[in-house]
Amino acid sequence: MIATLLLALAAALLATPASAAWAGPVRNGASQPVYSYAKAIRETVWVDTGLDGNHDGHHDRVAADIIRPSEPARAGVRIPTIMDASPYYSCCGRGNESQVKTYDAQGRPVRFPLFYDNYFVPRGYAVVLVDLAGTNRSDGCVDVGGPSDITSAKAVIDWLNGRATGYSTRAGTGRVAPTWSNGSVGMIGKSWDGTVANGVAATGVAGLKTIVPISAISSWYDYYRSQGAPLYSGTPADLAAEVEDPGDAATCGAEQKALAAGSPADGDWSALWQQRDYVLSAHKVKASVFVVHGMQDLNVRDINFGQWWNALSSTGVDRKIWLSQTGHVDPFDYRRGSWVDTLHQWFDHYLMGVDNGVQKQPVADIERTPDHWTTEAAWPAPGTARTAVHLNPGVLGGRANSGKVSFTDDPSKGENDWAAEVGQATAEKTAFTTGPLRRALHLSGSGSLTLTVSSSTSSARLSAVLVDLGPATIRNYLGDAEGITTLTTRSCWGESTAGDSACFLDTKADTIVVNATVFSRGWADLGHYAGLDHTGSLTPGKPYTMTLQLAPSDHVIPAGHRLALIVAGTDNGLINPPDTHPQLTVDLTRSSLTVPLVGGALPTP
Repeated sequence: MIATLLLALAAALLATPASAAWAGPVRNGASQPVYSYAKAIRETVWVDTGLDGNHDGHHDRVAADIIRPSEPARAGVRIPTIMDASPYYSCCGRGNESQVKTYDAQGRPVRFPLFYDNYFVPRGYAVVLVDLAGTNRSDGCVDVGGPSDITSAKAVIDWLNGRATGYSTRAGTGRVAPTWSNGSVGMIGKSWDGTVANGVAATGVAGLKTIVPISAISSWYDYYRSQGAPLYSGTPADLAAEVEDPGDAATCGAEQKALAAGSPADGDWSALWQQRDYVLSAHKVKASVFVVHGMQDLNVRDINFGQWWNALSSTGVDRKIWLSQTGHVDPFDYRRGSWVDTLHQWFDHYLMGVDNGVQKQPVADIERTPDHWTTEAAWPAPGTARTAVHLNPGVLGGRANSGKVSFTDDPSKGENDWAAEVGQATAEKTAFTTGPLRRALHLSGSGSLTLTVSSSTSSARLSAVLVDLGPATIRNYLGDAEGITTLTTRSCWGESTAGDSACFLDTKADTIVVNATVFSRGWADLGHYAGLDHTGSLTPGKPYTMTLQLAPSDHVIPAGHRLALIVAGTDNGLINPPDTHPQLTVDLTRSSLTVPLVGGALPTP
């Protein structure tokens, strides 16, 4: 009888659905590392994008390398996904150590770059790293932020939600269903990767719950151009050639020619730029957004985060922002512990539904000095007002504008040369400064400068910078690592295997002592005074009025320092010069500066 009862009890236990006994990874308000990283399932699924980018008569399939804990699937429990779609997984690598994907002899993924897999897979997340179309093991051609880029990433979200077809081979054999996925996806990535996250979010795709764009582009025009002024000599075609899989290069020549033709050197707006402007579709975003950017990023200029942030303000989605003193650097390499903790809370809340209060924390974290951070309840900071500031020869402030100033474009000089000589009358710039400030001055957000200018030649560039004049220790954003120094020690963030270590080289702040800090910039081609659609040839001596958009920032000028505005022609190393070196004359009576001041006004001289 006892044996019979035991058999009946065992049968009852086996008949109980595994999910009924499922405890899940969340304990004490956070997902815990309760699953085996070593035993995680590692696989590749090729997802049908519905496109034929290389015109071979077959739909392109993009490779999604997946790592996920094995335990939830065995219990019949579906889990969320953290996804990074990138063109860099084979050509260039990701992170401070330029990690690339690796595979075993059978082609199964072994190393997943960055720490996301090591840290989050044991906590109950899948991590999916997608090769964008035309890169690594994906079909198609590189589209540099265009429809194929965005569609190839979006298709994987559709597959995770049961709306697209996936295969176990690149050839399209063996259909694979995402039986382990609950459909909730968070996208993350730096630079191009974060840019794709912005673009996919702007489609409004169902299932994308949050994005974390790091140093990301929101409009590709504003990556290559600044109000008509060329920021780089190359075109999107050059960038495509850098990342394109060598096997696809022979079949993607037409696409590269289209990328070159669609990005005219004269800085005019085009259909290609229209396709790659995600700000125009920001109203479609349904996902929460955690923006991270370096305020000295001279690769992806700051206008990209500012206009994206502002456009999202009317959508009602939850937003958070981190602004550092670095250049183009991942927060894992300048604020590692806080970054991992905050990202953990963010994904737990938006992908697992954990009520941890992250959405109620201060909206903005701002690095004031190296490794010293403050928070703001909103961004721009509460109490910010766009404030008009008068311009007079040599003087910033006053009760009215007056006079004219002139300078001659010298492409050999740049903003740091101008700032170092702000008190000297030099031919290539004009400077306006306040007196020493009686109290600290806080600027938060974006400013603008309207200039009425005449040129001695038929073409001209304009540059304007806001400068904090006074001694300071800042991150060395012009150094090779743009504000960090890589050490020889390592710290570990998650679990490791022989093929994928969770231990990464530590970093520290690379600092420099300066007497002047440029904290906001704007550039323009005067030939685009009437708009971006068409550049005009200037009539020498004729005045033209144009408004330069100054990059967003969040900067406190200490008491005793001075604020300066410097206006010049070509900013050496940051914009390309015109064919001529004009003398430019500014009519200050028809010009104006607007700055985002927090709780006050500039002192009257």
